[in-house]
Amino acid sequence: MTTTDRSPEIARTIDVNGIATNYHDEGDGQPVVLIHGSGPGVTAWANWRTTIPALAGRFRVLAPDILGFGYTERPDGVEYNSTTWTEHLVGFLDALGLNKVSIVGNSFGGSLALNIATRHPDRVDRLVLMGSVGVPFEITDGLDAVWGFEPSLEAMRHLLDVFAYDRSLVNDELAALRLAAATRPGVQEAFSAMFPSPRQHSVDAMAVDENRIAALPNDTLIIHGRDDQVIPLSNSLRLLELIDRSQLHVFGRCGHWVQIEHATRFNSLVTEFLSEHRSER
Repeated sequence: MTTTDRSPEIARTIDVNGIATNYHDEGDGQPVVLIHGSGPGVTAWANWRTTIPALAGRFRVLAPDILGFGYTERPDGVEYNSTTWTEHLVGFLDALGLNKVSIVGNSFGGSLALNIATRHPDRVDRLVLMGSVGVPFEITDGLDAVWGFEPSLEAMRHLLDVFAYDRSLVNDELAALRLAAATRPGVQEAFSAMFPSPRQHSVDAMAVDENRIAALPNDTLIIHGRDDQVIPLSNSLRLLELIDRSQLHVFGRCGHWVQIEHATRFNSLVTEFLSEHRSER
């Protein structure tokens, strides 16, 4: 691949416990780690392409492809679960020498953010949880379709319609691009192994102990699209109840893609929240 045709999804590579990990690293200042969701063919760049440049003006923004996703290496024999993904992300922090970071977790990535915060509390400053998994809920038809994806243009177009409230954001060209990403060699094989049927088990396995969540001391911004068909708004309402130092912002006329459908407001909210004066705890 030449420099001119290199995909923007491919950035830097770092060794994380023997796993070549693709990640984006932009800006200066306090470190903020963006953890992407679990859609088929997802990468950090696809998830955070409108967020990285906006936050990089104030912070050092790091966005890795989680183990099993994107352009991060997928070793044979890996068992994909919350522990494996959490250990990979903590190893990523270690490899970069980052002692403490703020974390923005999207959907599936929200559960991993909660896992890091509850298992490694000294490593996390502030939390942003967007359309987050991590508390018990009955799997939605939307999430079941996402995790049960079988590659076809029709299926990918359906998923994009599920993700976005604003249908002008999705078309056959975008569906074709995401289908190509989801069917790169090894990608669909890894993805299909992550969330086997019955997928309610995967929802339950991604839940974090609510007593641990309730004990979190972190300032937390919770964000959700009111019309989200993938992760129910009730998840964020429950997180608001559990986390003492939390606030919730709900976007009307918005699906599961808050960071894309309402990019300017989302970026402003997150920047303001991460920049606020630290009060005494």
